Amino acid sequence: MPNADDSPHLTEWAPERWPVSDDWHPVVDSFLASGVARQLGQFMGGRLASGAIIYPPQPFRALALTPLAQVKVVILGQDPYHGPGQAEGLAFSVAPDVKPPPSLRNIFKEIARDPLLGHAALPPAGDGSLVRWARQGVLLLNTCLTVEAGQPASHAQRGWEVLTDAIVSAVSKKDDCLVFMLWGAHAQTKQALIEASAATTGRANSRPLILTANHPSPLSALRPPKPFLGCGHFGLANAFLQQHACSPVAW
Repeated sequence: MPNADDSPHLTEWAPERWPVSDDWHPVVDSFLASGVARQLGQFMGGRLASGAIIYPPQPFRALALTPLAQVKVVILGQDPYHGPGQAEGLAFSVAPDVKPPPSLRNIFKEIARDPLLGHAALPPAGDGSLVRWARQGVLLLNTCLTVEAGQPASHAQRGWEVLTDAIVSAVSKKDDCLVFMLWGAHAQTKQALIEASAATTGRANSRPLILTANHPSPLSALRPPKPFLGCGHFGLANAFLQQHACSPVAW
C-alpha cells in the first residue's frame, strides 16, 4: 500500500467536472466520449479504489489557466512530478513553497543567461510555480496527465497521450504566432504531429517555430547534440513573437 500522503492529490475520477477553459471543451469532450477514455477511467478508478496516491489534484489545470485562443508558446513535458506536494498540473512547474527540482533550476538558469532577454527578472529563490507563464499564454502540457506517488511514468500509455496529442494538434492548427519548445527525445516525437497539423490549415501567418534541445535534466542539459544550457530558446521565442506582432512572454 502507498504511504500516507497529506499533500494535495487526486481524490476521484470525475474528468467531466474538472475545470477547463470553454474553448478547450470540444477537444476534451470528444476524448471523454471515446473508448480510450472509458478504458483510462476504468484504470484510474481501479487505482484510486486500491488506495494509490495520484498526482496532480487537477490534471486539466493547464487547460483551465491557458485558453486555446491565448496559446502562443507550448512547452511539452512527459509526466507530472511524482513527489509529495510537487505537481500542480503544469509541466515543469511545482506548487508554491516547493523547492524547484533540478530540471526547473536549469530552466531558470537558462533564462538568466539568455543574451536576448537582457536581465530577466527571475522569481524569488525557491518559487518554482509557473502559473505566471500559463496566464500569459504558455501552455505547460505534460503528454501524460497523471502519475502515482514515487512511480515515474506509471500512467504512461494508458490513454492520456490520445488526449494530449489532440491538444497539440488543435494548437498547431491555430492561425496565430506559435512557438513549440521540445526538450528531450520524448517531446521531440511530437514534431511530426505539429508539422502535419499545421500543414492542414491555410495559415495567413508563418508556420509555428519549433525549437529543440536536450532535456533540461542535469543528466542531459550540457550534453551534445543540442545542450539545453545555452540553447537560447526563451529569447528566440520572444523575438519570434514580436516579429509576428505578438506580445513577448515575461519569463
